[in-house]
Amino acid sequence: MSQTVTPQLSIARMQGPSAPSAAPAPPVAAGALASVFRPAGGAVEVDLTPERVAQAMGEEGLLWVDLDVSKPEQAAMLKDVFHFHPLAVEDALNPVSRVKVDEYPTFLIVIARVVAFCEETPDPYDLDTANLTVFLTPRAVVTAHTQSSPIVRQLVDRVRTNPDLLDRSPARIAHLALDLAVDAYFPVLDSLDQFVDDLEQRVFGQFDEQLLQEIFQVKRLVISLRRFLAPQRDVLSQLTMRPSPFLPPEAQLYFRDVYDHMLRITDALDSYRDLLSSTLDSYLTQISNRLGAVSKGLAVVGALSVPFVVIAGVYGMNFEYIPLQHHPYGFEIMLGLQLLLGVGLLMILRRRGWL
Repeated sequence: MSQTVTPQLSIARMQGPSAPSAAPAPPVAAGALASVFRPAGGAVEVDLTPERVAQAMGEEGLLWVDLDVSKPEQAAMLKDVFHFHPLAVEDALNPVSRVKVDEYPTFLIVIARVVAFCEETPDPYDLDTANLTVFLTPRAVVTAHTQSSPIVRQLVDRVRTNPDLLDRSPARIAHLALDLAVDAYFPVLDSLDQFVDDLEQRVFGQFDEQLLQEIFQVKRLVISLRRFLAPQRDVLSQLTMRPSPFLPPEAQLYFRDVYDHMLRITDALDSYRDLLSSTLDSYLTQISNRLGAVSKGLAVVGALSVPFVVIAGVYGMNFEYIPLQHHPYGFEIMLGLQLLLGVGLLMILRRRGWL
C-alpha cells in the first residue's frame, strides 16, 4: 500500500533543487518502490507499489519512480508499465552504455555517468563509475540504475522528503538528478588536489625516487575523469541549447547551471594536468641532475686515479733495468710522485671549474 503525506509548505518555498535537504526519509516499505505521485487535486502519495504505479500512469498527475534495474521485476516495468522504446530500455539495462541524450516521440532519455572513489580496493586512485538513466515524459520521471550509490540514495531522499519538487515540472526532477551526478565530481577534485599537493611536496621537499609510478597513476586518474566528462558536457550542452517539448525554456535555465559546473570541473582538470606535467618534468630534471652529479664524481675519481695507474703500470713491466729499481727509497719516491701528480691534477680541475 502507498503512504499519504501532507505537502510541507516550508519545503515548497526552497528555491531550486540545490536547497538544503530535509531530514532523511524513512526506509522504503517492503514491496514498494521509491516513488512519489502527486495526483491532480489529491494528496501526495509516496512509496507506491508496482500495481499502484501502473494505475498512476493512467491518472492525471505527476509521477516520479526510481528503479533498480538489476532486479528483473523492476527492469520489466520499463517496458510493461512505462512502455519505453526497446532501444532505450536496452541502454538503461546496460551498465556500460555511453553517456548520451536521445529524444523519442513520447519521452526523452538521458544517460549520465556518476563517479566516486572505489572503497573496496586498496588503490587510492581507483574510480568506481555507474550509469544513471533518466526517462522524462510530460507527466512522469523515471530514474534507473544498475547499482546503488550515494548519489542515488541522495536523490531518493531528496524527492521523497520534498514531494513538492514535482510541482515545478518533471524536468526539474531530471535537473536534480543530473545536478547530483555532476556535483559528485567535486569531492573527487578535492581528493585530486590533495594528491597533487602531496606529489609536489615529495618532489621538491623530500625527493622520493619511487615517485614516478604515483605521478603516472594520478595522471591516469585525470585522463579518466576527462574521458568521463567529455561526453557528459556535450549532453548538457544539448539539454541547454536544443529545443524540446519535454524541456520548457524555464527548466533549461537550470540545466545551464549544471553545464556551468561541468565547465568548472573541466577547467580544474586542465589545471591539474598542467601541474602534473610540471611535477613530472621537475622529477625527471632532478633525476638527471642527480645522475649528472654521480657521473661527475665518478669522472673525478677516474681522473685522479690516472697517475697511479700509469706509474704502477710502467713499473710493472718486466724490464731488466728500471729507474730507482734498486734505490732504498724507490717505493716511497714513486708513491710521493703519484700523490703529487694527483694533487696537481685536482688543482687543475678546480681551477677550470670542473669541480
